[in-house]
Amino acid sequence: MGNIIHITDINCAELDVYARLTEAQLKNRRNPEQGLFVAESAKVISHALDAGYEPVSFLMEQRQMEGQGQSLLERCPQVPVYTASREMLATLTGYELTRGMLCAMRRPKPKTSEEICASASRVAVLEGIVDPTNVGAIMRSAAALHMDAVLLSPNCCDPLHRRAVRVSMGTVFQIPWAYMRGTHTEWVEHGVEQLHQLGFETAAMALVEDAISIDTPYLQVVERLAILLGTEGDGLCASTIAASTYQVYIPMAYHVDSLNVAAASAVAFWQLRKQDREKGL
Repeated sequence: MGNIIHITDINCAELDVYARLTEAQLKNRRNPEQGLFVAESAKVISHALDAGYEPVSFLMEQRQMEGQGQSLLERCPQVPVYTASREMLATLTGYELTRGMLCAMRRPKPKTSEEICASASRVAVLEGIVDPTNVGAIMRSAAALHMDAVLLSPNCCDPLHRRAVRVSMGTVFQIPWAYMRGTHTEWVEHGVEQLHQLGFETAAMALVEDAISIDTPYLQVVERLAILLGTEGDGLCASTIAASTYQVYIPMAYHVDSLNVAAASAVAFWQLRKQDREKGL
């Protein structure tokens, strides 16, 4: 292990990425090619490296350099490793590092919805979901439960937000995802139309009159289906619900009226995964 830097001044500029840059500054919308994100924990960082993401630097507790971090450092011998005690790193970042390490990485070139949907039969569509924990959990469920890709409306939380990456357990690096083009207003007015133009029928998860149950058999055999999930508080926009091919609800017991969007996504992805027509009809 070569490029080890013991931290003596937590205010040095090289540590800004871990302590003083906001998520918006890391994303760097003006110069996307210079954008960064932060991955947390050995497992998540390893998934990012496996997927070809480029590390810029590590921030690691001293004890982890010969523990869980050792194999990562052996994979990246030229990458700077900033290290200090657990207490000093918590003072620097404002929180205790999950599994004792962070890694700053370069953002990839953004993919388009057309690219990731070209051969997809099931996609998850997130509308206005702003909580990074929910976005990370939905990404993990989408990857595990047979979604081919994830699309996000323009006002959704960034899937490469540190907490979203951590909660996804690195699956954000495995399942293809992209933002829908245009502004939030354009999404509200024409978002579902974009999905139809991509060749999908659409299932809006919504508690509305005349919605059909998620276990309706023919939903599983729709050739190409986009499953739309709305905000944590208000759900999907009325225009999104009205324009969708189907309005779908999850039957519940004990007079419970709704689930957290991350929990609902797991139910929806499993139930609406594509089935053979012979089995589904």
